[in-house]
Order: sequence, then C-alpha cells, then structure tokens
Amino acid sequence: MTDDSLLRRAADLWEGLAAGSAAFPAPGAAAVVVSPRSGLCPPGWVGLLTLGGAVLATAPDARRVDLLRTALRSRPEAARDTALLRAALPVGRILGPAALTYLAPDALEPAAPAPGAVRRLPPHHPALRELAAGVTEEERDEADLGDITSPAFAVLCGERVLAACGYRTWPYRTAQFSVLTAPDARGRGLARTAAAAAAAHALAAGLLPQWRARVPASRRIAARLGFRELGTQLSVELP
Repeated sequence: MTDDSLLRRAADLWEGLAAGSAAFPAPGAAAVVVSPRSGLCPPGWVGLLTLGGAVLATAPDARRVDLLRTALRSRPEAARDTALLRAALPVGRILGPAALTYLAPDALEPAAPAPGAVRRLPPHHPALRELAAGVTEEERDEADLGDITSPAFAVLCGERVLAACGYRTWPYRTAQFSVLTAPDARGRGLARTAAAAAAAHALAAGLLPQWRARVPASRRIAARLGFRELGTQLSVELP
C-alpha cells in the first residue's frame, strides 16, 4: 500500500463519519459543512479534522459554519492549533488536538520480546479492570481500554497485567487502538510488545489500524511500530 492509498482510506473513514456530503478539499484548503449528526465531535460541538494538509470541519448549524469558515479561510492551520482557534473564535471546552496515525499492511515493525508472557484475554477480563483501576482518570480516558471489541493482547507477570492493547472496530473496516501500561511497568517496551500483537491481529483481519493519541509517549510507541502520522482531530464547543 502506498502512502496515498493509506491517506485515502483514512479520508474515507472521516468523510463517512462526518455524514452528509462532506469531503476533504485540496491540501492547504478547508471545507466546512453543516452536519448535526457528525461523528467528528461530540453532539452539538464543532469538529475539525486535518489529513494530508487538508481540513474538513463540521458544525451543527449554519451560523457556526459561517463562524468557522471565516476563521479558517485565512488560517486553515487553526484547525490543529488551539491558540489560533481561541484567538479567532469564542471557544469553550476543547478536546484535543489528537494525532491520527495509521498503519499500512506491510509497515508493521516487530517489537522486542517482552520479559513476560503475551496472552489474549477477553475484552472485559477482570485483570484488565484492575490495570485500569491503577491509573489516573485522565489516563483511563486517553487509553479507552474498556471499549475494545477485539481480544486484549496483554503482557503478564504471573496473573497481573502489566500492559495491554486492543482495538474497537469502527466503520469502514477501521481498528481504533487502545493501549495502557501500569505506572510501575513503564519505560520497558511492554506497551509496544502488546500493541505489535494487536496490530498484527487487526491487519490479518483486513482492518485499517488507527492510533489516536495526544500523549507524546503514546505517539512514540505508534511511530516505532510503523504507524504514520497523517493528521489531527480537534473538537471544540462553540456557543
């Protein structure tokens, strides 16, 4: 798969989630559409997606579309820059920006063997809940491990899960990844080991692995596995 086809698959996903007749424009431009049912953001919010240098934005009504178009016409880079967006619009709450990275079928880089065994666990296994209970609420929200639909690929020490990765199946045959490591087991490559197993599983099923992350450490894991950063996602509350 070429980089262009990888980008096209990602664009197909987000154009579909945007609903309606939304489509990415040429690189360097921004398209803003009315879409009350947009999957780019929480209901009633404004969603801004960048892919390959192009911006696709949705708003729940025409008034907010006009506000966004005015703000993005001269500064499309504001779609991924919260400071620029706040300077141009009366923004309330913000989610993101999160980096959007994708893995081509032939790009997976193997991880080094982990010191513990890697096992498949059911997505709601009690040991995964114990792992999630040992981190902060912000880390739980970032990882979103409780919503996976795939098996969890877990690095264990005895019966304790040190790191785990799985994915939730999204529309357009996309696998949205989730990964979490226990605080006392970080920095040992365990998340990468678990994620490599999950990525191989998703690719074998013909899915497009998507890794969405704000935290630099999480983005580094994705890059080391061969994921390519193609864009960003940003959601804002706009009165």
